[in-house]
Amino acid sequence: MTLLADLLSTVFERRYRQPAKGTKDERPAAELVQALVRATSETSGLALAADILADFATMDDDAKLAFFQDISTELNIDPEAVRSTLDDYERTPSKASYRAFMAAAEPRRQELIRRLNAVPGATGALVRMRADLLRLGRGIPALEALDLDFRHLFASWFNRGFLVLRPISWESPAHILDKIIAYEAVHAIDSWDDLRRRLQPKDRRCFAFFHPSMPDEPLIFVEVALVQGVPGSIQALLAEDRLSMPVDQVDTAVFYSISNCQAGLASISFGNSLIKQVANDLAAELPGLKTFVTLSPIPGLTGWLRDKGLEWDTTDPDSMRRLAAHYLLEGKTSKGAPYDPVARFHLGNGALVHKVHSDADTSDKGRSQSGGTMVNYLYDLEQVAQNHETFVTKGQIVASAEVTTLAEAALRSKT
Repeated sequence: MTLLADLLSTVFERRYRQPAKGTKDERPAAELVQALVRATSETSGLALAADILADFATMDDDAKLAFFQDISTELNIDPEAVRSTLDDYERTPSKASYRAFMAAAEPRRQELIRRLNAVPGATGALVRMRADLLRLGRGIPALEALDLDFRHLFASWFNRGFLVLRPISWESPAHILDKIIAYEAVHAIDSWDDLRRRLQPKDRRCFAFFHPSMPDEPLIFVEVALVQGVPGSIQALLAEDRLSMPVDQVDTAVFYSISNCQAGLASISFGNSLIKQVANDLAAELPGLKTFVTLSPIPGLTGWLRDKGLEWDTTDPDSMRRLAAHYLLEGKTSKGAPYDPVARFHLGNGALVHKVHSDADTSDKGRSQSGGTMVNYLYDLEQVAQNHETFVTKGQIVASAEVTTLAEAALRSKT
C-alpha cells in the first residue's frame, strides 16, 4: 500500500507543471486574486496562485480575516444573474441555458480555490487555509457561506476513491510517528515507549487514511487491539505490563481510538469508510476474528446529567451503568439526534450500542466526562447497512437487550 501511495502521489504531482520561477508579484493579495480568476494562461495562473499561497502563509490573523472577507464579497454570486438565467432555463431548457445557469449559480471563489489547487503541494495549504477560515469566520455569515464552498470542493477532492489506507507500525517513518503522537485525540500518547506499546506488538494495529497530494499527513487514524472477548477497561487494554496475545488466539478486534488529524477537514467524513475497511481487511487476514467493537468514551454524560438535574455516584457501578445506558438511548438534541457526539458517529455508521462498563476509564478525563463509564459499539458486518438505514430514516437507536434493560431500569428508578 505504501508503494501504491507513493505512485499515486507522483501522478498527482506530475499532473501540473511547476510554476515558472521568476520575480514574485508584489501586488496586494486582493489584486492577485482578481488577476488569477481572470487569467487565461496556465503558466501565469500557476505563478499567481503560488504567490497568493505564499502571501497567505505569512499573514497574521487580521490580514487573513481581511483576505477571507474580500473573496467572500468580491467573488460571490450575482443574485440577479442567477434569477435571470434560471428564468431562461425554465422557459427554454437546453444545454446552453443550463450551462449559463450553472455558471451564474457557482460563485467565482470556487474557481479561485480550484486554481489555487493547481500548484503542486497546494492541497495541504488549502486545508490549512480552511482551518484558519473556520477559526476566524465563526459567527460571520459571509465567511460561513464561504466555508460551504471549501466544503463542497473538499468533499470531492477527499472522497473515498482518492484515499489510501496505510498501516502504521513501529517501523513507519519517524515524521509519521511524530504526527500520530501529536494528533491522538482520545487517549493521549505520553511517550515514545507508550507509542511503541500501541504499535509494535503483533496484537496491536494502527491504520490511517492518506491523500496522494498530502502523503506525509494522515487525515484520520484508528488504533486497534486484538484480544479475546469484549474489553471493559481502557487502562487494562493499554497497561504497560500486559502480555501480548498470539494473533491466532484472538477473536475480537477493538477500535479503541479514532482521531481526526486535520482541522481544515472538519465535517468531511472519513471514519465510516475507515472502520469498515479496516474491519474487512482484518477479517480477511485473521479468520478467527468474529467480533468487531469499539471501546468508546461517553464525553457528554456528566454534563447532560447535570443539565437534567440528575445525580450520579461513581462508587455505585450499577447506577452508573444504568445512567449511561439511559443517556445513550434517550439523551437527544433539540433536533432529535443523540446528544453524545461519539454515539452519533458510530450509530450513523451502522453500529449498535452493545455494552456499558463502569470504572472503565479511571483517568481524570474519564472521571470528569463520564464518571469513568465507557461503551462498546458493535460493528456486525452483516447488519451495519440495515442498522444505518434504521438510524438515518427512522431515528431509531439499535441497542442490545442488555443495554435496553439498563436504560429501562434507569427510567423506573426516576419514577
